Amino acid sequence: MQNTLKIFSGRSNLTLAQGIVDVLGMDLGDVTIRTFADGELWVKFEENIRGQDVFIIQSTNGPADNLIELFLLLDAAVRASANRVTAVIPYFGYGRQDRKDQPRVPISSRVMVDIITTTGADRIISMDLHSTQIQGFASIPFDHLYSRIVLMDTLRELDFTPDKCAVLAPDVGSAAMGQSYARTLGVHFALIDKRRYAPNKAEVSHLIGDLVGKDVLIIDDMIDTASTTVSAAQAAMDKGAKSVTAAATHGVLSDPAIDRLKEAPIKELIITDTISLKKEKQLPKMKIISVANVFGEAIKRIHNGESVSALFDL
Repeated sequence: MQNTLKIFSGRSNLTLAQGIVDVLGMDLGDVTIRTFADGELWVKFEENIRGQDVFIIQSTNGPADNLIELFLLLDAAVRASANRVTAVIPYFGYGRQDRKDQPRVPISSRVMVDIITTTGADRIISMDLHSTQIQGFASIPFDHLYSRIVLMDTLRELDFTPDKCAVLAPDVGSAAMGQSYARTLGVHFALIDKRRYAPNKAEVSHLIGDLVGKDVLIIDDMIDTASTTVSAAQAAMDKGAKSVTAAATHGVLSDPAIDRLKEAPIKELIITDTISLKKEKQLPKMKIISVANVFGEAIKRIHNGESVSALFDL
């Protein structure tokens, strides 16, 4: 049967991939991925995909092997004569390197898009890109999904009193996202003006907004070393906040994020499962919610030729 939906996964986030196919009532496709003694990778599709609509799920957080796996899987699918090959990248690595901000540096996110396209992908799907301009680097369709569908439900369950709650954007870059959440939840909005003096290092300069006696929600697209999130939480408490809850789509959690979060004045940390977290990085105050439903619905709509943007008409 031609153009049957087939979903495969690399090894970066098999749990999410399994969740996606469970939503669709399918099984993951059979693919073999091996790492040789010298570190080189080898992949093989163990079933016929000629003429099929193939979706390959792989987050591209570190290590770099996750990227190589994706490139090899895309190439193998094209060479196996798949009708269409879609790269499903829940977390798009190198997304923060989206501009030439100093001399003699690459635009790394553009390089990633170029390699994915050259390798043979017909379409890219990702979620909550650090910079939406990355979509413009692609000459193929690039669907940008949003985690707010599932995050909003979780935040509403917190049952905060609207006039005693505020969304705090930890930096100017997250202001648009923060304002969107504040409008939808019907709560106040506050903003931190942050000065970055080195990669992954920043300090709070000004906090704009009234947080006295309020339950504060810090909203961001990702938490990496947690410096931004923790400093924002401390600034909120220093300004008289009643409590702080942090929410982010991507839990990168590079060292020393876990140590910082353990000591931070954060009541609850909410992240999604776009990145697979090892047990040692999961904290008692951490709640991980799945975005499998969002990706599953998007994949189904793309396969059936239906609108993806209609998913987010909130």
